[in-house]
Amino acid sequence: LLVPFRERFEELLAFVPYMHRFLSKKRIRHHIFILNQVDHFRFNRASLINVGFLESGNDTDYIAMHDVDLLPLNEHLDYSFPEAGPFHVASPELHPLYHYKTYVGGILLLTKQHYELCNGMSNRFWGWGREDDEFYRRIKGAGLQVRRPSGITTGYETFQHLHDPAWRKRDQKRIAAQKQEQFKVDREGGLNNVRYRIESRTDLSVAGAPCTVLNILLDCDTDETPWCTFG
Repeated sequence: LLVPFRERFEELLAFVPYMHRFLSKKRIRHHIFILNQVDHFRFNRASLINVGFLESGNDTDYIAMHDVDLLPLNEHLDYSFPEAGPFHVASPELHPLYHYKTYVGGILLLTKQHYELCNGMSNRFWGWGREDDEFYRRIKGAGLQVRRPSGITTGYETFQHLHDPAWRKRDQKRIAAQKQEQFKVDREGGLNNVRYRIESRTDLSVAGAPCTVLNILLDCDTDETPWCTFG
C-alpha cells in the first residue's frame, strides 16, 4: 500500500491498524508505506506515489495507491493481484464523493509492470486534484483497461471517508499557469524524472500493525512548475 501523506496523524492512527486487519483477514500479504512529504512545497500526491513505487523494493509484485482517509467497509472488496489490468477498488458507484465515469482516485491497484508501462504518474500536479484524471489518460494511452468491482451491493456505504472538510482545508488554489496546465496530458514526465531525497526511513508499529514511514523531500523546478510554491 502506497499512502501519500502529510500531517494527518489522527487519520494515520486509524488507517494503519484497520488496513492491516482488513488485509490480514483476507490473507493478502502486504506492506504499508506511509509516504510523508516533509519539504516546504505544496502537496504532490502523484510524485509521492512515484517515490513510493521506486522505494518499495523488489519483493512486491503490485501496488495499491491508497488514500489515508478512505477505509473499506465491505469485506467482499477485492484487493488481490490485478493481473488483468488496473483495478479501481473505490469505483464511482461506490465512492462516497466522486461519481464520474473516468474517476480512478481513492484506491487503485496496479501490477508493477503496468505502472511502469504508464511511466507512473505526472509530477506536475502540486496542490489538490487532477493528478488521477491525468493518470486515467495514461492508463488508456498504455492500452490498459480499468476494471472495477462487481456484485458489491453496499453502494455509497462501501467506504468510510475520514476526511473532515471543516478541519482539513484542501489546497485547491490555482497559481500562475496552473489553471490552464491542469487539464493537459504530461507526455514527458513521470517515474523517469521524479526528483526527491529520502530524509529517513522508519519502521513503526501502530497499535500492533507494522508500517514503514518514508520522510520524503520532493524537489521542484520552479521554471517548469512555478505553482509548486505558494509564493
